[in-house]
Amino acid sequence: MDDFLRLSAETARFTHGSPRAFSFGDDGRLLWFLRSTGPTDAFDSLWVLDTATGAETRLADPRELSPETGELPLAERRLRERTRLVAAGIGSYALSGDGRRAVFPLYGRLYAVTCDATAAPEPLPAAGPALDPRPNADGSRTAYVTDDALYVHPGGRISPADGARWGLAEFAAAEELGRARGHWWSPDGTTLLAARVDESALQRRHFADPAHPELPAEDFAYPEAGGPNADVQLWVLGADGGRVRLDWDAGAFPYVSDAGWESGSEILLTVQDRLQRTVLLLAADPATGRTTELSRTTHPQWVDPLVPGTPARLPDGRMLTAADTPGGTARGLALDGKPLTGEGVQVRAVAGLHEGRLLIEAGLRDPAEQQVLLLDPDSGELTPLADGPGVHGVSASAGTLLLTGADADGVRRTVRTPDGREFVPADLSAPLPYRVEPVLERVTERGIPTALVLPRGHVPGRRLPVLVDGYGGPGFQDVSAEPRRWQARQWWADQGFAVVTADNRGTPYVSPAHTHAMYRGFSEVTLEDQVAALRALGERHRDLDLGRVGIRGWSYGGYLSAMAVLRRPDVFHAAAAGAAPTDFRHYDTAYTERYLGLPQEHPEVYERDSLIPDAHRLTRPLLLVTGLADDNVHPSHTLRLSRALTDAGRPHQLLALPGVTHMTPGGTREKVMALELEFFRRELAL
Repeated sequence: MDDFLRLSAETARFTHGSPRAFSFGDDGRLLWFLRSTGPTDAFDSLWVLDTATGAETRLADPRELSPETGELPLAERRLRERTRLVAAGIGSYALSGDGRRAVFPLYGRLYAVTCDATAAPEPLPAAGPALDPRPNADGSRTAYVTDDALYVHPGGRISPADGARWGLAEFAAAEELGRARGHWWSPDGTTLLAARVDESALQRRHFADPAHPELPAEDFAYPEAGGPNADVQLWVLGADGGRVRLDWDAGAFPYVSDAGWESGSEILLTVQDRLQRTVLLLAADPATGRTTELSRTTHPQWVDPLVPGTPARLPDGRMLTAADTPGGTARGLALDGKPLTGEGVQVRAVAGLHEGRLLIEAGLRDPAEQQVLLLDPDSGELTPLADGPGVHGVSASAGTLLLTGADADGVRRTVRTPDGREFVPADLSAPLPYRVEPVLERVTERGIPTALVLPRGHVPGRRLPVLVDGYGGPGFQDVSAEPRRWQARQWWADQGFAVVTADNRGTPYVSPAHTHAMYRGFSEVTLEDQVAALRALGERHRDLDLGRVGIRGWSYGGYLSAMAVLRRPDVFHAAAAGAAPTDFRHYDTAYTERYLGLPQEHPEVYERDSLIPDAHRLTRPLLLVTGLADDNVHPSHTLRLSRALTDAGRPHQLLALPGVTHMTPGGTREKVMALELEFFRRELAL
């Protein structure tokens, strides 16, 4: 393994030592976060920064609490997969209502710690291996989950033993709908809102580790496209044993994408129909369970995942919702249904209120960039807070801001207090090896965002083989000014490639119309735009040798890569396809049906997007890679395609990785990259 790949593996892709998981507490006086001690330390500790002084204090060190690395509870391990959490040590924490006390799990054990630097973390008794602890408003009680049941300390089990899973988000909510939690304390800290999840109707999927045949297989419930979903209910569980079920038409609106207490007498929940064309914001009475519709968002194709921070009620009672502009040119905001932003503003998140105005993250220029703005809720006037080149983000509490900026020079974080003082949380991560400024261009008549990375020291006139490296699927933007995502691509370029990335139609942040163009069909739109973008770049940059084009990707990017050589061998000459969902009839409900509809109603769509019928067409080198412990894109996807290729007599390579999950942790990605490099060098005659 060369120096870059070794460093990337040792530093978890340059994230160890970088502060993360920020939360404000004590009305903005405290800023809690997680950070390890340096670039090769994988174990995150819990820290707090006092915004009155700028002093940082480590409150909990996982190696002091547990000198021997323990086993994560199975439910927590799977929740970490859903939320893409790879850090060791303290992976997450939750604050009390006043933000002065935190609780966290560590290898199934529970701890609490206060912001007092002299106080040691306090172990909390638990009924078993525990996860997702949540303290109440004053920190006097902690709710947690063990063995699919919801408990409270002090106290005991609070959920009934009825065979359901209590207090956790189901697969569809955590993986696809943005809801990773399943229980919420009332503002007075006496009552819990809890999710009840019945997965008995779902099929079971199994994993067996072929490297350890003596071990039993694991299994889990999976909502496959066209099949049953989990039955999700919300219940109010009182300290006195009282139980009230929230009442909405769960048959018509089975997905709960958000929930929480607005006040002691009101719960807000967001529910969606199965095809996600209608999203309702409901107010629920916790005493009776009755619900009232507050807002309804509809779209003839699908309602995009809600803008974080919406829907929300402003202090004056007006309802803030996301709203597309006419013609789908921009994702904006509306107050009580009246548009607040126009076509030039692509709103990405609402961070709250600041100085009487809405604090938002939005794109005003190129989709690769993001700005932080103040938005007047009465006039719609925009005032920039951070609008330089790059990607800017913000969180806020009681007038204190945490501003993040990322560009070619790295990532910077600044805490800004109401009286104008500024502090910088220490970043102990390794410096990024490369300063990369990809050539960002919008190409074709559709304005597809693209990026081109050339070898350092490239001499114009020297022809370069092309490596297409991207994702291309819904929900993820590849072409961004965020610097860490270009490090590996610069390494690929330095191996002798011109590296091309394109955000075809279907990807986010260009416009709603750009995103919705993928409706009822992944394959044609994705491949058409990728080919068009590649050819347009070849016309602009004559050093790109389009007679030698490789393509690589993971997950949807793996699907794109395999599809490219199967369907367009005239354009793509070799592919490495990792964790490819080769047949969406076997992928999950919430993601797949949002874009393709129900397979029972549109079988031709699923057949058209499946790669299995294309197996006999393979004429180019294809490397298939799959992790045998991948519970997102199950290894059966890759193995079905491999079997079809074998049946058709089409040679290919298969790399099956025992014990590896979808996130490829622990340096696996870098090891795979080294093997891919050998593959492309051989097949593209470098």
